[in-house]
Amino acid sequence: MTKMTPSRRSLIAAAALALPGGAFAATSMSPVADTQYGKVRGYTENGVHVFKGVRYGADTGPRRFMPAMAPVRWTGVKEAMAYGPASPQKNIKEPTSEDCLFLNVWTRGLADGGKRPVMVYVHGGAHASGSGSSPLYDGVNLARRGDVVVVTVNHRLNVFGYNGFGRLAPDGPWADSGNVGNLDLILALQWVRDNIARFGGDPGNVMVFGQSGGGAKLVTLMAMPTARGLYHRVATMSGQHVHAMGSIHAAQRARAYMAHLGLKPDQLDALRTMPVEKLTEALRMTDPLTGDGDIIFWSVVDHRSLTRHPFFPDAPRESADIPMIIGNTHDETKAFLGGDPKNFQLNWDELPARLEPELVLDVDTNHVIARYRELYPNYSPSDVFFAASTAGRSWPGHLVQAEQRARIGAPAWMYQLDFGSPLDGGKMGAYHSFDIGLVFDNCHVPESKTGNTAEARAVAARMSDAFIAFARIGNPNTPSIPNWTPYELERRSTMIFDVEARMQDDPRREERLLFSVAPYFKPGS
Repeated sequence: MTKMTPSRRSLIAAAALALPGGAFAATSMSPVADTQYGKVRGYTENGVHVFKGVRYGADTGPRRFMPAMAPVRWTGVKEAMAYGPASPQKNIKEPTSEDCLFLNVWTRGLADGGKRPVMVYVHGGAHASGSGSSPLYDGVNLARRGDVVVVTVNHRLNVFGYNGFGRLAPDGPWADSGNVGNLDLILALQWVRDNIARFGGDPGNVMVFGQSGGGAKLVTLMAMPTARGLYHRVATMSGQHVHAMGSIHAAQRARAYMAHLGLKPDQLDALRTMPVEKLTEALRMTDPLTGDGDIIFWSVVDHRSLTRHPFFPDAPRESADIPMIIGNTHDETKAFLGGDPKNFQLNWDELPARLEPELVLDVDTNHVIARYRELYPNYSPSDVFFAASTAGRSWPGHLVQAEQRARIGAPAWMYQLDFGSPLDGGKMGAYHSFDIGLVFDNCHVPESKTGNTAEARAVAARMSDAFIAFARIGNPNTPSIPNWTPYELERRSTMIFDVEARMQDDPRREERLLFSVAPYFKPGS
C-alpha cells in the first residue's frame, strides 16, 4: 500500500484552520469570488468554499427605519472569513450593529457553471432576535450532501425592521418603516439573483426556507408582490404566521414605545439620532395591547409593500404556483414551557389554571382536558398540558396555511417531526426548533440536541435529503422515504419523520377537531 503524505495544499489549509478562536487566515489557496460590488476572499472547509460576512446592503444607520440601499462598490479584495454583526437586539452575545446587512455562502464550486440549487435560510426569533450565524445553520454539511449552495442572512429586526411609525407620518421617510426588515430580505434575494452564479448557484432555482419567525417572514414575502420571481420554492418549519400586524395596532404600539422613551408622536425625528442602546433597552417595555411580555414588532399591513395578511382571508395568489413545504414538531411548546420543572409535575387539580393562559384558540379548558383524558387515558396531567398547549397554540397556524393552499389548488407538502431529543431521558421530545439541526444535517453540533447517534443521523439524512430534493426539483420525494403526497383536504396526508419515516392521513385528527371550533388569530396581531 502506498503511504499517503499530506500535500502542501492540505498543510496550508490545516494551518489556516488552526488559528485560535475559530478564526481563519487568508492564504494563497483561499478562494476568491467576484461579486457585482467587489471581490471577497473566503476559506475552504471539507471541500466547501465558505464566505462569511458578505455585504449585500449599505449601512442602515444613516437610513434608520428607511429602506436600505445597495452597497457601494469596493476595490481590492474584502475578507469574508467571519460573520457580520447581527441587527441590534436584546440578550445576544455576538456583535450587533445597524450595519448588519451581511450574508454567508457555502458552495462546492465557484463560477463553474454548476447551476446548483440555492437554499436561502432565514433565521427565527419572532422578528425580534437572532442572526444567520448560529452553529445550527452552518452550511458545510448541507452543501456537501446535496451539492447545493447554502445562504444565510442577517437583516433588521424588532423596532429597527418593523414598526408603526409609518402610520404616524405616512407621507415622510417613515412610510415603509413597518416592513423594512422584509425589504432587507428582498434586497438579499436580489443579491442572490445577481451574484449567486459566481458562487456556482442557479439564480433561477432558489429555495427559501426558515424556522419559526424565519418561516413567518417567508410567508409574508409570499404575499408581497415585490418578492415575486426572487424565489421558486418555500419551506416553513414551525413558521405558523397567518396574520401580520394591522396598521392600527402597529400605530398604537408605536405611540406607546415613543411615550416610554419620553417622546410625543410628532417627535419622530428624535428617534433617528437616539442611541441604539436606548432604543434596544426600550424593547423590554410591556406590550400595550397584550398586557404582558415585551413589546411586539413584526410585519405590518401598510398597504404599500404589504397590502394583505399572509394567509387571511385565503392563501396569497401571488405565490399560488410556488411549491411549499409546511412543517411542525410534535411537541412544539416544550421549547417555551419545558424549562419550568413544575410543568413536568402537574396534578389534575393544577392543570386547568396552568393550561388556560397557554391556549390561543378559545376553547373551554375543562372541556379540552376532559377530551384529552378520553383520547389518551394513559396521559399524565403534564402530558395533557404539553399536548393541548401545542395543539391549541402552536399547531393551528400550520393547519391554516396547508388548508388555505389546498383550497386554491396550490402545491403543499406537510410534515410533522415526531423524532425527539434523547437528552434528559427524552422528556423534551420534538420541541419547537428541533428540526433545524436535522434539516441542516448538523447532528454533531451540540446546539442541535439531537445527539450524534446512528438514529439521529438517519433522521437527519432523510430530512435533509427531502429538503435538497425539494430545492432541486420542487418535490421532496427521495428513495429513503415513503411516497410523500401533497396535502389535500380530503386526506390531509402528512409525512411523519421519526426513527422510521411514514405517511399518515390526518395525524392527531381528534385533536384537530377539538380545536377546530374556534378561529385562529395570531397573538398580538
